[in-house]
Parts: sequence; C-alpha cells; structure tokens
Amino acid sequence: MTCAERELLASRSDVWAFLAEPYHLADWWPGITGVHPDRRGFAPGARWQVRASTSNLFVGRRSRDSLLLIRDVDPFERWSWHLLAQKLDVEVRLRAVAEERTVVRVCTSGRRRLAETAASRLYDLCQTAASL
Repeated sequence: MTCAERELLASRSDVWAFLAEPYHLADWWPGITGVHPDRRGFAPGARWQVRASTSNLFVGRRSRDSLLLIRDVDPFERWSWHLLAQKLDVEVRLRAVAEERTVVRVCTSGRRRLAETAASRLYDLCQTAASL
C-alpha cells in the first residue's frame, strides 16, 4: 500500500460530512467523473456505479463504468473501498489534531500518485477553518 497524508484546516466532523456524501467522490478522487450510489448509500456492503475517465497514448481519453464496493465505514475514523475495474483498494483515515484541524491519510494499492493527488484535492476542498 502507498499512502499520503495532509493536514486539513477543518474539523474532523466537517471532513467526514464531505466524505460521507457519495456525489463528492468525483470532486476529489482522481479519474472518477460520476457516481451513482445504491440505496444503501454510504454504508458497508454498498455498491456504487462510478464513471471513470482513463487516458491512453494510443486511444486517447475514454470513459468507462465500474463498480465501487464499500468495505468498511468507521464513522469519523475510516472508510475503505474497492474499485473493481481498476483492481484498486483504497482506505481513507481521519485523525483530529486540534479542534479545527484534521489529518487525512489516503492509502491505495495502486500508484503513490493516486494517494497524493486525492489527499491534495481533499486539502483544497476542505478548508473550512481557514481565515480569508
């Protein structure tokens, strides 16, 4: 597993609320462009249809559908899932370091760049405590 960590300027509950909304996955996970959650929503055993965009030197940019299986959800602590088409395992962990600061740790069974990109996108999207 390869991992990346970022400290977010947001409370753990705010970050968790963002992660727990299935439609936000396309905002921060690299390559995911759309999500259609099943009736279970954000729960262990749920199966979400996701649209993924891939790029290849020979065929260019393509979209394809895949299935995301939610394995575990420990509220405010951890979320893990598996993307079938990409054969990718993912785990996201949250740890509060202060009232308005949370460390997010993203681990994947794939390339390190995936974890780094996802953590950076979460950083960009979850800055609720940042002063302007």
